[in-house]
This record gives sequence, structure tokens and C-alpha cells, in this order.
Amino acid sequence: MRSLSRCRLQAGVIVAVAVLLCTAPAEAHLNSTGMGPIYDGLMHFLMSPEDLVPALALALLAGLRGADYGRRVSFTLPAAWLVGSLLGLTAAATTGSAVLSSLWFLVLGGLVIADAKLSLSAMTALAALFGLVHGYLNGTGMGQSGFAVVAILGLASGVFVFIVLAAAFVVPLRAHWARIAVRVAGSWVAASGLLLLGWSFRGS
Repeated sequence: MRSLSRCRLQAGVIVAVAVLLCTAPAEAHLNSTGMGPIYDGLMHFLMSPEDLVPALALALLAGLRGADYGRRVSFTLPAAWLVGSLLGLTAAATTGSAVLSSLWFLVLGGLVIADAKLSLSAMTALAALFGLVHGYLNGTGMGQSGFAVVAILGLASGVFVFIVLAAAFVVPLRAHWARIAVRVAGSWVAASGLLLLGWSFRGS
């Protein structure tokens, strides 16, 4: 019985190593899904933690502040992301900065931890700035083509749906423990930012 378990373990290790060695080609900016540019843009957002995680923190922060904040961020962020991406199409390709990404993690995660009482206009400005910066970085690597424009529309649509769902999950929470849990999620975002910041300095 023990030898059978050992054989299964060895077979599992061999399969795992084989899967890790059979890697697919990496694509710097846009993941090709084979389902068209709309889905390519959508998957790019969902598979980019440097975009997804801070966007989640912003949605959590808006949800903690209430429905009006959630609605405002749900429309401001995708619109700013769309404008930033279109502006980025005309610029040279850039990969962005790990330090800049880590600062977004730290700032937005820290605001969630503190349950910051931002005004509606301040929240709107924060969402617009975040969307413009990340949209611009996304747009720089897509090239000037109709394909890229359609992919950007898919990306902005993905941002909209994600923000709406995340904020709508938090808005109705009234129990103290539930709001504490949301703030704990913000602490994970901030901790990830610290790790990313440390890694970026280690790499340099």
C-alpha cells in the first residue's frame, strides 16, 4: 500500500514538472484568447494583477462609503481608463514601473484599511487619476490599429463590470465584523504593495 502511494506521488511530481516545462509564449501587453479583440482586452485586465488588485481596492473603498460613491466610481474609473488607453495608443510602448504600481497598492490599500472618509469629489478625482494612469500604460503597448481600439473597449467594459460587482458586494454590508473584513482585505492589498516595492528595489 505504501509503495502504491509512493508511485502515485512520483507520477504526480513528473506530471507537475512536465506541465511547468511546457510553457506557452508570453505576450507583453495583450493576451490572445482566440475569441477576438473584445475578449483579449477583457482578459488582459483580468490577468494583470497590477491593474486588477488596486482596482479592487478602489471598489472596496467606494463600497465602504456607500451607494453614491460606488455609482460614481463605477462610471468614472472605466471612462478614465478608456480615455487614458486611447491617449496611450499614440505613445511609445512602455512597461510601467514596479515602484509606481506598488505605490497604488499602498495608497489604495491604506485608504481601505483606514476606512478613509473621502469626499465624493475626492473619490472621483482619485478614480479618474488611477484610470488615466493605468489606461495610458495599457494603451502604450497595443499599437495604433482598429484591433487595439476594440480591445480597449473590451478592457474598459471589463473594468466597469468588475468595479460594479465589487462595490455592489460591499455597499449593503452594515455589520461591524463585515466591514472589518473588507478593511482586512485592504491590508492584504497594502502588504502586497510592500512586497512589490521591496522586490523592485531588490531587482535594481
